[in-house]
Amino acid sequence: MLLLKGDLLYKSVQFKELKYVGDPRIAVKIFNDKGCDELVLLDITATNEKRRPNFELIEEIASEAFMPVAYGGGVHTQEDFKQIIRLGVEKVMLCTRAAEDTNFVAEAARVHGSQSVVVCIDVKRNWTGKAQVMTNSGTRAAKRGVTEFAKAVAAAGAGEIVINSIDRDGTFKGYDIPLIRQVASAVDVPVIACGGAGSLEHVVEAIHEGGASAAAAGSIFVFQGPHRAVLITFPDEDRLRSAFLRT
Repeated sequence: MLLLKGDLLYKSVQFKELKYVGDPRIAVKIFNDKGCDELVLLDITATNEKRRPNFELIEEIASEAFMPVAYGGGVHTQEDFKQIIRLGVEKVMLCTRAAEDTNFVAEAARVHGSQSVVVCIDVKRNWTGKAQVMTNSGTRAAKRGVTEFAKAVAAAGAGEIVINSIDRDGTFKGYDIPLIRQVASAVDVPVIACGGAGSLEHVVEAIHEGGASAAAAGSIFVFQGPHRAVLITFPDEDRLRSAFLRT
């Protein structure tokens, strides 16, 4: 998962401490060469800045990518959704907009098909350990439970649900397995784990132990070594296969 701020890429730690990692156009070319199977672009400031998606940049990236592309951030209207699909993006990711109005998810799924609609649920645990749904880039708590919200968007027609742990984001400590398992066992659509991957073994855990259908990651593909130097890479098929065979 690549985070856009303006027209540049950043990575965060718990949705804060943004670190510049490069130009998205260059990153896409590298991921093309490395054989990445899907790319997620998320504009992390569009919603809070109350602006529309950067359609020009989205089109440029989608035209460069050899893999399916999902985009999220600043999608306020059905016209925004339609325009992004027209630009060659396969999936549109909704977060704050889905929490504000589940009917928006239903309408998008009706028009474009469930396969085009992804709902990202940003989750943060409070001081008691209870998981809370957060919106607006993790700055506001939504008044609904995680499982309740997941069931609602699945019923509305979301084709996939991304469970993104704010507490684990950028920490390399591994995914929130109990949270993933909680949601995956409650809905009948694919659940994608996100937030915390520090190794391929963590990806395997999210799928085998958490019940996720897949796992998204960012930091492990852009930071290398103990000092987290920026070096965009992606494991080849043999390394991925080996990680799953070790379990």
